[in-house]
Amino acid sequence: MIIREEQFSDIEPVWQVNNDAFDTDTEARLVNALRSSGCEYISLVAEIDHKVIGHILFTPVKLTGNENTLKIMALAPMAVCKLYQNKGVGSELVKAGLTRCRELGYDAVVVLGHPGYYPKFGFIPSVNYNIKSEYDVPDNVFMILELTPGSLEEHHQGIIKYHDAFNNV
Repeated sequence: MIIREEQFSDIEPVWQVNNDAFDTDTEARLVNALRSSGCEYISLVAEIDHKVIGHILFTPVKLTGNENTLKIMALAPMAVCKLYQNKGVGSELVKAGLTRCRELGYDAVVVLGHPGYYPKFGFIPSVNYNIKSEYDVPDNVFMILELTPGSLEEHHQGIIKYHDAFNNV
């Protein structure tokens, strides 16, 4: 398996992966909306034998009251074709994405996800830093991972605001 940056030729295969992994096309439409929004993003694919089988996307979010001093990314969505789920593809995508976020100087990553899955990468409930999601979700599913040690200690408290594309799909 190879994890690499998404290329233009991956747009349709990424759509197919998201469509296969989720019950609706909402995540596939979200990926396309974020791509066309002009925001910066990190988009990685997993491929086996030149076939895209997984995808992960990271986009910037804002922390209210932060005055843009922290650089925070949101992990959303992540998708793996059903045939390849539970085989470590998602984990490799998450690890590669977090590494790329660190390389680009991001301080933290948030995720709205399964509380039994993301803690193995170091994510903890964001309420530990008095940080909440703009969406009404249970505290244990909105998590954060500090990439720059100590960065959240100085800036804890606030609400994470996602790109408008999240509200428009």
